[in-house]
Amino acid sequence: MLTAAPIIYGMIFLGVVALVNGVYLVAFGKSISFSNKVNRRLEMLEKGERREDVLAKLRKEMDQHMESRSLPIYSMLADKANKAAIAFTPQQLLMIMAGASVFAFVGLTIGTETGPAVRAVVAVVMGVGGVFMWVSHKAKKRLAMIEEQLPDAVELMVRSLRVGHPFSSAITIVSKEIKDPLATEFGIIADESAYGRDIGEALKHMAERLDMQDMRFLAVAVAIQQQAGGNLAEILEGLAKVIRARFRLFRRVKAITAEAQWSGKFLSSFPLLALLFIQVTKPDYYDGVKDHEYFIPGCLVVAVMLALNMLVMRWLVDIKV
Repeated sequence: MLTAAPIIYGMIFLGVVALVNGVYLVAFGKSISFSNKVNRRLEMLEKGERREDVLAKLRKEMDQHMESRSLPIYSMLADKANKAAIAFTPQQLLMIMAGASVFAFVGLTIGTETGPAVRAVVAVVMGVGGVFMWVSHKAKKRLAMIEEQLPDAVELMVRSLRVGHPFSSAITIVSKEIKDPLATEFGIIADESAYGRDIGEALKHMAERLDMQDMRFLAVAVAIQQQAGGNLAEILEGLAKVIRARFRLFRRVKAITAEAQWSGKFLSSFPLLALLFIQVTKPDYYDGVKDHEYFIPGCLVVAVMLALNMLVMRWLVDIKV
């Protein structure tokens, strides 16, 4: 006798993630996509919104998550939501978690025969976990794109400085010539500079918010030049070379460790896949021992060992450069 319960659980979880992404696209449309030819800030300006209103809106989106770290449950999500620049407010994300949990509970009620208490717990885990997984994916994708765009942005600033533009104009040029997500980040800095904020301070704030080492290098280089003087174009040209060299090194390390990473993922997922296979092909496999007093404690021990195995495997292949 076959059981489709594990497949149903997996499909419901994927449905939760798809639901969250769908709500995000419906709420903000294509303007939130990084593949747009026109970056989001310029698109908002072209629609007739005032510059100060656009700046206030974008700054609120980028800083609101860290300001709400005291909210229950949200503290574990705030850092990643901040890096991903999720346009949803913290309260909206919490509401989406609740809605996704209800969606999962309805799906579990229709597709499974588990008890209400178990369905409720699993639904909450799916709702919170689905939103967390979606936000983590957005943050990882956005930071990877910024890291890839940064050397080109710095080189564009170097060319602008060498033809006689001031640094503030170089920042503005970068915000118009490159794509999102970095274009909107530099656009905010350009607007803040126009309203009187120090560019070095704005760059430092962006580097800390994104927690990106290369961006810290840029902020420090600009701050040193502002205090001690010197040829900023030469400094940034050297910085661009360093960033590209670091990027090549990261790619090389990633390629060298790819086999170890996939081996770790396989070894970590194999017990779960084996359990899934057993449940699908022979659901009564554990019937002879599931009533034993040590069965539940044994399952908990196995779960803890699997979690430790995943952590150790991740530590082994997570090489810092």
